[in-house]
Amino acid sequence: MNKVYSSLFSSLFCLVSISSIGRSDEVQPVSAAPQAGDAEVADGPSLAETKAIAEEAYIYGLPIVMNYAVMHEFCIDKNSGQYKGPFNKISNETRVFTYKDTAVVTPNSDTPYSMLWFDLRSEPMVLSVPAVPKDRYYSVQLIDGNAYNYGYIGSRATGYEAGDYLVVGPDWDGETPNGIKQIFRSTTPFALTIFRTQLFAPQDMPEVAKVQSGYKVKPLSAYQKQPAPAAPPELDLLPATTKGIKQNFFDYLDAALQLVPETTETKELRGRLARIGIGPGKSFHFKQLPLAHQAAMLLAMKQGDEKVDRLLNEGMKDIQGWKVGAVFGDAAFYNGNWLLRAAAAKGGIYGNDAVEAMYPMSRTDINGKTLDCSKHDYTLTFAPGQLPPVNAFWSVTMYDGKTQFLIKNPIDRYLINSPMLPSMKTNSDGGLTIYIQKDNPGPDRESNWLPAPNGPIYLVMRLYWPKEDAPSVLPAGHGTWSPPGLIINSQ
Repeated sequence: MNKVYSSLFSSLFCLVSISSIGRSDEVQPVSAAPQAGDAEVADGPSLAETKAIAEEAYIYGLPIVMNYAVMHEFCIDKNSGQYKGPFNKISNETRVFTYKDTAVVTPNSDTPYSMLWFDLRSEPMVLSVPAVPKDRYYSVQLIDGNAYNYGYIGSRATGYEAGDYLVVGPDWDGETPNGIKQIFRSTTPFALTIFRTQLFAPQDMPEVAKVQSGYKVKPLSAYQKQPAPAAPPELDLLPATTKGIKQNFFDYLDAALQLVPETTETKELRGRLARIGIGPGKSFHFKQLPLAHQAAMLLAMKQGDEKVDRLLNEGMKDIQGWKVGAVFGDAAFYNGNWLLRAAAAKGGIYGNDAVEAMYPMSRTDINGKTLDCSKHDYTLTFAPGQLPPVNAFWSVTMYDGKTQFLIKNPIDRYLINSPMLPSMKTNSDGGLTIYIQKDNPGPDRESNWLPAPNGPIYLVMRLYWPKEDAPSVLPAGHGTWSPPGLIINSQ
């Protein structure tokens, strides 16, 4: 998402009433007094109805819009600076993400990514994975345009053996082809696939690349050595950028919903959105609305975003300053809870199901005070025998507290993870202390230093393939293991 997404609208709008919006750098004051053109919506919803529908549209549509914008930057706009490649082609990154990667908030810097964006309109695609050594964790996460995690391949889900898997679109109706181990169904014709391949150390990158080279994709027709069906029509999509979301949210949503089929679960909601001109068969243009309706919709966005933030702050269990909960999953997991889905996307879109990875997140210390490394240095200490209980590995990653992006730092270290333990120093009692601060703590502690920005910080703990037997972080928020709180370092 864009560089200020962690507080998307908190500083954009200064609201006096529903009839006026205070000045900001990007939104000029508008008045809800009658304007020329108001007659155009005389037979449409009232201002109050428009506002109510727009808030619902924001909460329902936030993950869909975020995904749509990322799709444009990753595989449509070759000049986006984030372009990965065309549809139905795997792009392998033989590196981890750094502060230069800004298309997605809270990016993982643990595992080199491989990415693939499916276009399933004409036929299913066969995704193949190689045999992977059992000491190397990998996962293939299947995410559709609704931001649902609709399936997994990998160490936890399917094991370490090679295999061929079929990915189909929402309308496909066929028999399981010979040689296919499992079928995964996307709810949308365009769907993202994220491959994560564990990296043990920088010098291990060639071995990661060998695994990545075994990730393959081909059309079902090619897999079965049959003639290919007719190619789908050329895409004619509204251009979108992650930076442009806050200025163009409803226009982007209108465009994105052309690619998200309506279901029985969303039929009534989508009908309400159509009343304000958003959805298939519509041609929404926010700037062409009467100014009073623009004002009402901007207010709705702000209030919807406040609800999303409230769930992020209050909807998960607070454990010693860490927010712990399960917020990612498939359609059944959300069960129409659009607010939870929006909160998950804003907290870090494309996160994993809890059984695949848990994400304790922190903006506060053990006493509930906001983490700010312009004011304090901090320590995070794991007691002896209390390192995160995982089947794969764990990490603690540092982000700028305002942008949720990785930060530039003098030692190019964005995280501390369990593969680094042999090079770190333990305490006299066998525990482990991580020093979280903007300045180098000195040669005796540098191995345990997690560099921080000169300001607010945001920490995300990643527990890949968490253990389910005690001690465990599962079930989310109620496990027998808890992350330790951050303490101000007074030394």
